[in-house]
Amino acid sequence: MGSWPSFIRDLTEQMPLILAGLVKTLQLAGLVSVSGLLLGIVVFYLTLSRSAYIRNAMNAYISFFIGMPLIVLLFLMYYGLPQWGVRLSPFTVALIGFTFNVAAYNAAHLKTAYNGLDRSQLEAASAQGFNPLQIFRLITLPQVIRLSIPALTNQVIANLKDSSVAFLIQYTEFFARVQELAATNFQFFKAYLLAALVYLALVSVIVLCARAIERRYLIPA
Repeated sequence: MGSWPSFIRDLTEQMPLILAGLVKTLQLAGLVSVSGLLLGIVVFYLTLSRSAYIRNAMNAYISFFIGMPLIVLLFLMYYGLPQWGVRLSPFTVALIGFTFNVAAYNAAHLKTAYNGLDRSQLEAASAQGFNPLQIFRLITLPQVIRLSIPALTNQVIANLKDSSVAFLIQYTEFFARVQELAATNFQFFKAYLLAALVYLALVSVIVLCARAIERRYLIPA
């Protein structure tokens, strides 16, 4: 087991690359959290459609992407699509793959919250002449978002942690740089302990922010 001074020296030398990787991790996790929420809202809205075909299609979307392992989806896009002449950058593959996956989970979270709503509000709005889109935008969506804050927070945390698999499609995020650090000096325990502590710190920040949001916006039981 190598000494700490040698590890610190290697860490210092590679710190610019590690910090650049951390920025890429935060960029990916942040973007997919936003894009996944927006697409999830669209999918959730379509699950409320009066058309059985659209509802079934959206429920199939949710089941498909929740059921498919994320790494399989990323590999399918990054290594499989080139055989059909479609070549995408690692970041593009990660962004699209994560977005489709996260949107399915977010839509499921929103559906669960919707099932707990008081339907009399929706019926009253309909009786007053609100169209379905107005009811969704003004009544349904604000309430399901607030009710889903804990679940959506957990999803953001999952997005951050899952971003570590993106190195498998050559996206040089934080964990990929930690892998390079470990391969340099073979002090795997120290390198991975560092990664664990950084992820723990980032998750702690997300949790603190989420608690502040919950205190302000969460509907009392």
